[in-house]
Amino acid sequence: MKIHVLDPLMDNRWDDFVARHPRASVFHDRGWLETLARTYGYELYALTSAAFGQPMENGIVVCRVSSWITGARLVSLPFSDHCEPLLRDHDEAEEFVHWMQDACDLQKWKYVEVRPLSASYEPENGLQPSHSYWFHELDLSPSLEQIFGQLHKDSIRRKIQRAEREGLSYEAGRSEQLMEEFYGLLLKTRRRHRLLPQPRVWFNNLLECMRDKLQIRVAKKDGVSVATLLTLRHGASVVYKYGCSDEKFHHLGGMPFLFWKLIEESKSSGVEKIDFGRTDLNNEGLIAFKDKFGTNKRLLTYYRYAKMKKQGVASISESQALRQFFAFLPQTVCSAAGRILYRHLG
Repeated sequence: MKIHVLDPLMDNRWDDFVARHPRASVFHDRGWLETLARTYGYELYALTSAAFGQPMENGIVVCRVSSWITGARLVSLPFSDHCEPLLRDHDEAEEFVHWMQDACDLQKWKYVEVRPLSASYEPENGLQPSHSYWFHELDLSPSLEQIFGQLHKDSIRRKIQRAEREGLSYEAGRSEQLMEEFYGLLLKTRRRHRLLPQPRVWFNNLLECMRDKLQIRVAKKDGVSVATLLTLRHGASVVYKYGCSDEKFHHLGGMPFLFWKLIEESKSSGVEKIDFGRTDLNNEGLIAFKDKFGTNKRLLTYYRYAKMKKQGVASISESQALRQFFAFLPQTVCSAAGRILYRHLG
């Protein structure tokens, strides 16, 4: 099989292919890819067996990340919870994997990484498991009454009812004002978890590139934002990508309230499932929180090919010393550090 390389932001065949492929997700969407390219300057490629002018029947989208800090590598895709290779069978997977391995060796990249949601890759193909997470998904095929009944009685249902008693107001949309309120809570949340905030330009680009596929939901108490969600939609699936809150108001139940609004609105608009995203295996609190919505979880494993076994320094989320250090930095310094460092972390 001959592998062809195309630019998914310039070749309309990619858009048509993603629109009709049953395993495509929002992370294959042009808007997501354009946000990655605009914000971090990543080079994007789609690999396919379709020659120029022929309809696409398979494809893998990848980013080339070049960094003097973390090395050059090929990733499918940075900052994406998963990115399924859109292939027809196992034999095709072998062909594409071998092509990427050869490119890695030729270009002297640090590694190649794929993040399949459903497929698994055998070690004999040269790809080895690198990281694993829990992946949570909520099936919306039951009735709203059934979905509400499977929510955790104390942690979720009672908090939704508490939010309603407290008279929390609710707004959904994609305005600049909602983005401002979202980002303000994101800064507080990232600081609470001792993590660098994503640069504001990332969210500005998401807002512009994803258009009506992006939705921000905000809960307020007496005009003060207490919780917010940012979701992305592709076809019959909605991805919960970011959630932020002010811990001073956690007792009001803002987050469960917003998730229930998300469930109600998704169900009424024909959405079949909500992707709750990946969770670190050792993050017991977040795993339990997602479980309490009645989600199904399964293991999500990333795979890498690398000639060198040593992969370098731990990520920021894994380094307790770095997280402790960030916790004491002024907010303006943390924001500046996020702008500088995030492109190296993809």
